[in-house]
Amino acid sequence: MAAQEPRDEDERERRAGPSPPGGLLDLLSVAAVVLDIRGRIVFWSPQAEDVFGYTAKEALGQYAAMLVHDEHRDLVAGLFAEVMSTGASWAGAFPIRHKDGSTRLVEFRNMRLLDDLGDTYALGIAADQTTLQRVETDLALSKRLVSQAPIGIALLDTDLRYLLINPALERINGTPAADHLGRHPRDVLAFLDAETIESVLRQVLLTGTPVIDQYTVGRTPADPDHDRAWSVSYFRIESADGRVIGVATSVVDVTERHQAATEADRARRRLAVIADASARVGTTLDVEHTARELVDVAVPDLADIATVDLLDDVLAFRPAPSAREPGPETFRALAVATAYATPAATAALQAGDLAAYGADRLITRCVHTGQPMVIAHADGNDYRHIARDAEAAEAFAETGVHSYLAVPLIARHEVLGVLDLVRARNPLPFDEDDVLLAGEIAARAAVAIDNARWHQSVRNTAETLQRSLLPGHPPPLAGLTVASLYQPAQATHEVGGDWYDVIPLTGDKTALVVGDVMGNGIDAAATMGRLRTATCAFADLDLAPDEVLLHLDKITQGLEHYIATCIYAVYDPHTHRCHIANAGHLPPVLTPAGRPAELVELPTGAPLGVGGVPFHTTSFAFAPGDRLLLYTDGLVETRHHPIDERLQTLLDILREPRRALNDTCPWLLRALRHPDDHDDVALLIAEATASAPSPPDRRD
Repeated sequence: MAAQEPRDEDERERRAGPSPPGGLLDLLSVAAVVLDIRGRIVFWSPQAEDVFGYTAKEALGQYAAMLVHDEHRDLVAGLFAEVMSTGASWAGAFPIRHKDGSTRLVEFRNMRLLDDLGDTYALGIAADQTTLQRVETDLALSKRLVSQAPIGIALLDTDLRYLLINPALERINGTPAADHLGRHPRDVLAFLDAETIESVLRQVLLTGTPVIDQYTVGRTPADPDHDRAWSVSYFRIESADGRVIGVATSVVDVTERHQAATEADRARRRLAVIADASARVGTTLDVEHTARELVDVAVPDLADIATVDLLDDVLAFRPAPSAREPGPETFRALAVATAYATPAATAALQAGDLAAYGADRLITRCVHTGQPMVIAHADGNDYRHIARDAEAAEAFAETGVHSYLAVPLIARHEVLGVLDLVRARNPLPFDEDDVLLAGEIAARAAVAIDNARWHQSVRNTAETLQRSLLPGHPPPLAGLTVASLYQPAQATHEVGGDWYDVIPLTGDKTALVVGDVMGNGIDAAATMGRLRTATCAFADLDLAPDEVLLHLDKITQGLEHYIATCIYAVYDPHTHRCHIANAGHLPPVLTPAGRPAELVELPTGAPLGVGGVPFHTTSFAFAPGDRLLLYTDGLVETRHHPIDERLQTLLDILREPRRALNDTCPWLLRALRHPDDHDDVALLIAEATASAPSPPDRRD
């Protein structure tokens, strides 16, 4: 600073020169009057006319006694004599007689003057006391307001150097006023964005447009460990005649308001996350999909990395002990999400991975206690209790993981697993609000995961039963080749009662069956198994198709709350004819060799279980090379298209060049069925071959 002062002085000297009117002396209208030794007025300033009312022509050469009342002349004469004889100055207020006859109180400063000839004169400096008192009052008030104001106030000159700073701003900045004066904001406010502040100050100086209530957040030497918030305003200061003096700043500490607003904003964001979780988590009855929905909600609003790890015993429905012992636990990762690409993501278990964690791991302690585990500020000692191994702990350290939170997933008083949350790029540590928020969304997600878990268990049981009841590979058939496919509904829906069967009959004939039990779940699968068994039994009696359906109808009537549709066909390779009957099922598709596919026209018939409606057998030629497609409604029915339109789409697809028989079923499934379709599909395709064995000898 010592080297800086001469340069500052030089700059002030270079700026020296006449100042425009409107300064303080002009505001006070200070008058100067000079008297000779006899008391005559020999000099009269222009301002004296404002104070006393006399022009210079009227006053010069007159005795000063004209300016006082008669009763004060002796006092004035004595004071004049004392100043002239002793050289002592006199100051005070004195009533004078104005030219207009009024009496005015004037503030005087009187002193003796000597010229180069040794002559003595008296100089009187005078100002109207009312004007002077008003200026003094304004100055005192301004000084008192500035010094005692609870808000920070500073005045900077046109070079943006501090001219004044009040005690409040000293406290706010944590820097003494002396360290501000003569310096720029960038020299003092190193803890804030001083470049932006000076840019705003210059703009205010240039335009005169004030900047009001500009928000600033930062840390000062007064409180270096905590963020503070201020409302800052900037105003250009001008003299009475419009001369720019500088720019003033006012600084109000609004930290409490800022914290309240921040807390309100956090509360809104928490509610938004909870609302988002309510809308997005649990949209399906699929465990893995629900887990992915949960981590997608948590990232990035709550964490940089989120994982859902479920206890393997829970997923496998192995019975859990009444109280978990403090030992190792095996977890399966269901979902992982990251806010950005980071090596730390590979440190977490990837979806589908299985890992065992000891009792000292936080994830294990979380499921044992059923309580959240939080490390606000994680370091190297903590990583080994968080990461799955030493390599993962090293990845956490390298990527700046600094905070960890694990909340249990609890549903129906059972701990299912853990939601793990990690912060690295997000600088804030997990706090109590984060724990509450994570616990809230975890609780909602846990119920959805548990519902999906039970649904999938029941569905898996039904699907296992369903597949076990469907036929295996049929034995070699006379004059016929078949291909089949069963596709259960997507994981979020229950398995239905679709089935197909290929039954060898006497005389080289083959029965082809496709049916659909209305309903879903284990009961529908069990009903399907009973009808399939009955169909095999009646088929073995070599009954006509309509007679088989009649018997199945009677059996179905005895099954409570169930009806079914069914197509039953019998192919005779010796006559190359197919005999078929329909019980409320969609029509089969016949694709003659070398000709377009067509729907087989059949009497629709009533579904099995309705009762009282006869069935009819229809016959048609089924020559070598012809194909017959039997299917359930899951192949063609949708919620958005008429069934006639979908059947036409099926015919259009089958009119394309033929594929191998074994490839046709999956091809049709891909072409017609959306992955999210909620119904099962059973397909059975039969193709007549060119030759058939001779009829068996029935003489036995």
